[in-house]
Amino acid sequence: MSRRTALLALPAAVLLALVPGTAQAYPNPGRVTGSTVVHDPTMIRTSSGQYLLYATGGGIANKRSSDRTAFSAGADAFSSRPGWWRTYSSVPEAWAPDISFHGGRYLLYYSVSKFGSNTSAIGLATSTTGQPGSWSDQGIVYSSGSSSDFNAIDPNLFVDSDGKWWLSFGSWWTGLKMIQINPSTGKQLSSNTTRYSLASRPTGTKAVEAPYIVKRGSYYYLFASYDTCCAGTSSTYKVKVGRATSVTGPYVDKNGVSMMNNGGTPVLESHGSVIGPGGQSITNDADGDLIVYHYYDGNDNGTPKLGINLLNWSSGWPVAY
Repeated sequence: MSRRTALLALPAAVLLALVPGTAQAYPNPGRVTGSTVVHDPTMIRTSSGQYLLYATGGGIANKRSSDRTAFSAGADAFSSRPGWWRTYSSVPEAWAPDISFHGGRYLLYYSVSKFGSNTSAIGLATSTTGQPGSWSDQGIVYSSGSSSDFNAIDPNLFVDSDGKWWLSFGSWWTGLKMIQINPSTGKQLSSNTTRYSLASRPTGTKAVEAPYIVKRGSYYYLFASYDTCCAGTSSTYKVKVGRATSVTGPYVDKNGVSMMNNGGTPVLESHGSVIGPGGQSITNDADGDLIVYHYYDGNDNGTPKLGINLLNWSSGWPVAY
């Protein structure tokens, strides 16, 4: 019996005992093979059962799998880059995509930016199939510049049960933000131009990014990546979470500390050869919720690899296993 299968068979009371308190309590990533070098993965299962994964790089890198284990590389989402990208970066690649399916079409939000700068923009593309080469770019959704106190990257679309659409985003500066989206356009709702603040680090490092929101039970949960990404085996990236009774917050961690004041309950941190897990997304599959992320492989010179784990919610907080 595999470790994952064994854990699935455990009763909730035993799973509660696995709440991380030390590095040894964190699970290793589930087994994946093939083309598994990624940054900032987002994944969806299509109606045909295919897993489509998009990630940072090129014209938005693509991988696919039929079984969630063996992944192969596909063509980029965009065979030719939209011209407006050049306004925000001289590097012809996009970052941190977010794929979802609503109203009979796939939506792909993504970021264009120069590394270390907040001259950035979030774009949107749509497709009826979700496949590489099928995406129609819809242009800029939201942007930031050198005079902004936020960074318009790392988008995540959340659709609430009341039919309202919300886009969270943000990286460093004053933290994670949210705007309301018009479902008919995929862009900001003109009747609500408020930019909400979700999480920040007002003291010390400003390193919080990559928001991802889900609702489970009566709570909204905000996942985010903290600390230093993209430094190989020197990365200190980690995933934390807070929850709220309103989609716009306030989000607090398990100890009641606000995510606007450095709060956040750990979900995944470095352990063993799994270094700097983050850039996470959450997707629901037949066997439960998955956290999909990248980490730096200490056994492979810090190469960024795909990580997938299941989440258990029985404590009211997500626990990776």
